[in-house]
Amino acid sequence: MSERGFDILPGEHPIVPIMFYDAAAAVRFAEAVLVRGIYVIPFSYPVVPKGQARIRVQISAAHSEEDLSFAVDTFESVRQDLGAS
Repeated sequence: MSERGFDILPGEHPIVPIMFYDAAAAVRFAEAVLVRGIYVIPFSYPVVPKGQARIRVQISAAHSEEDLSFAVDTFESVRQDLGAS
């Protein structure tokens, strides 16, 4: 995801925070991803600091390489459709 221009907080863990910073943008993005079959959760203030809105995705051993590719491609497609940076 980082190679495709998404801002991801550093670290290796199963819950991956993808930064959007703007709460409304994170919600719009999460809703658009859900329509395409991927359930993600947007988080914003007061759960995270103001201006640090994000979508958290969870990766598990049950996900195949195909699942992960689908997710990354979907995120990129939604970003293009929404005109998000």
